[in-house]
Amino acid sequence: MTKLMTRAALASLLIMAVTLPVQGGVIERACMASGRDSANPGLCGCIQDVADATLRGREQRKVAKFFRNPDRAQDVRQSSRSSDRQLWGRYTAFGAAAESSCS
Repeated sequence: MTKLMTRAALASLLIMAVTLPVQGGVIERACMASGRDSANPGLCGCIQDVADATLRGREQRKVAKFFRNPDRAQDVRQSSRSSDRQLWGRYTAFGAAAESSCS
């Protein structure tokens, strides 16, 4: 009987762990960890919502690194790679949309 109860408890914990939502997207977490005075859950969540609408997942991971190291953004902006030029175009559109939606 105790084995059955233990298994049931473990199964319910596993179900809870699998179904709980992830706390924030990669942009939101980078925003909150940036140390900027204006970073707060509402603003960073709004920025994440805009990122979800304008940037692909892979692009979000790359852009999140810009929060820690702004020089990476400059590297992308100045790059001659077509993928970086495309990312820069979406990144600037994301920035404009976030500025108008989240201010």
